[in-house]
Amino acid sequence: GARTIWLDLEQGGVKRIRVRDDGTGIPKDELKLALSRHATSKITTLDDLEQVRSLGFRGEALPSIASVSRLQLTSTADQNGSGWRYEINGGDEGALQPHPHPHGTTIDVTDLFYNVPARRKFLRTERTEYSHIEQLVRRLALSHFDTGFELRHNQKQNLRLQAAESTEAMTQRVADVCGKAFIEQSIFFDESRAGLRLWGWIGLPTFSRSQADMQYFYVNGRSVRDKLVIHAVRQAYQDVLYHGRQPAYVVHLELDPKLVDVNAHPAKTEVRFRETRLVHDFIFRTLQHVIAATRPGEQIQQVEPQLDQNRQPVFEQGSIKLQTSGYTQRYASSMGTVNEQLAGYAAMADAAASISSTQEDEQSHPLGFAIAQLHGIYILAQNEAGLVLVDMHAAHERITYERLKTGYDTADLKVQPLLVPLQFNVSTQEADLVEQEQALLKEIGLQLDRSGPEQITLRALPAILKKDNAEMLVRDVIADCVAHGESTRIKEVMNEILSSMACHGSVRANRLLTIPEMNTLLRDMERTERSGQCNHGRPTWVQLSIDQLDKLFLRGR
Repeated sequence: GARTIWLDLEQGGVKRIRVRDDGTGIPKDELKLALSRHATSKITTLDDLEQVRSLGFRGEALPSIASVSRLQLTSTADQNGSGWRYEINGGDEGALQPHPHPHGTTIDVTDLFYNVPARRKFLRTERTEYSHIEQLVRRLALSHFDTGFELRHNQKQNLRLQAAESTEAMTQRVADVCGKAFIEQSIFFDESRAGLRLWGWIGLPTFSRSQADMQYFYVNGRSVRDKLVIHAVRQAYQDVLYHGRQPAYVVHLELDPKLVDVNAHPAKTEVRFRETRLVHDFIFRTLQHVIAATRPGEQIQQVEPQLDQNRQPVFEQGSIKLQTSGYTQRYASSMGTVNEQLAGYAAMADAAASISSTQEDEQSHPLGFAIAQLHGIYILAQNEAGLVLVDMHAAHERITYERLKTGYDTADLKVQPLLVPLQFNVSTQEADLVEQEQALLKEIGLQLDRSGPEQITLRALPAILKKDNAEMLVRDVIADCVAHGESTRIKEVMNEILSSMACHGSVRANRLLTIPEMNTLLRDMERTERSGQCNHGRPTWVQLSIDQLDKLFLRGR
């Protein structure tokens, strides 16, 4: 029932860790009991063990800490009563004494590992130990929005987060923890299906990071680093993330506690789902749909440029408001060459040439209207916010790629029988999987048969794939099915081929376009999913606001 938790540290927590809350407190006659093993466990019945809802359930933390430190437990359970303190030094119990204390509980731990020198000498530096604690507090703050957190280190306040109940307050807390730039370039979503709920904030692909240091995933409020979850998220970003970059996100998954085992790892950072394939597919498809909807939208937020005398301004693609979208008939256009597409642009442009772009409503076209072409590479467009710069080749590459994928998905999967079937050896487990998952393998275009206890035979594969790498591809597919219950390997290889076709089939640099043709390209970008990035994860457009342009020329100063 605590509304705020205060945490005071000295010397990175090695000298002192003091935690205080304003909860209901611990009655006097239960203070000694609280430091006994398993006394604070929340498990009372067998049903509780099968649906763990609390972060901890063994009740071993306090007695374990008390055995290797000097610990003081002080609490006031009665609003009008006095507080009581109980001390224990390295497992040696002390006396219970009255002590003034506000309503709530304080746990004061000093001289950690003072009686275990072999363990104490392996503690890291003060800065490293503090960073671990700070990261833990930040993770807790992003899972318990209804609780305030204050963190002090060596008498200096480093973090203060108020309790957040509204969506606006929760968004502000995420900004305080992850930074304002993350919120400005992220999307909030909330999706529910089949008893599962997924909600939170995911960063735009242009906000990717070099390390996975801003990835917060929670299962029923518990922070986890699970392989299945990481794989599903990476799959959702596969078409839009630049090579080697990491996505940023704060995502919560809520489901029936009976469907997840939180006791699969000693540190409880990994979990096991009862319906593995259902959870993986739900996470992947939900995030993929949200990312696909990040086309130029109704609202484009700007990141203020950081200007000084020695640094050039850095402009980033703006955050786009989420809007409902999906594959529709307009994406199912026929696949054609560059000349055919440009001819189509010219035909549409001629029909609209009599209409002046300045007379149209700029609010209905987030990318505005073309005003010039720069060095045959970039399109300069004017919209309501200011100036838009578009990489012509990257933008057309994404449009062509999405059309190729849609055309391929809507057509029947063409399977090519092998003139000479391929046989190769696998493990018994893999051979069993091939025999059991015939429907899944047929769905992705593979005809595999078990021809022995540890041998399988490949008789057909999708026509678009090359036979040269067939054995390696099949082994990767089987490995994915063993690890994740399904495989998108065939889809990925097909997309790589279509991506290469789109790259070579898109308009090249130094290709001069007319103003109407450029405007038609902008309209196609506004209608195309994932049009903010090309097939390789590079941004296709950036926005410069009037304020940013004014600052470049020192206007208004």
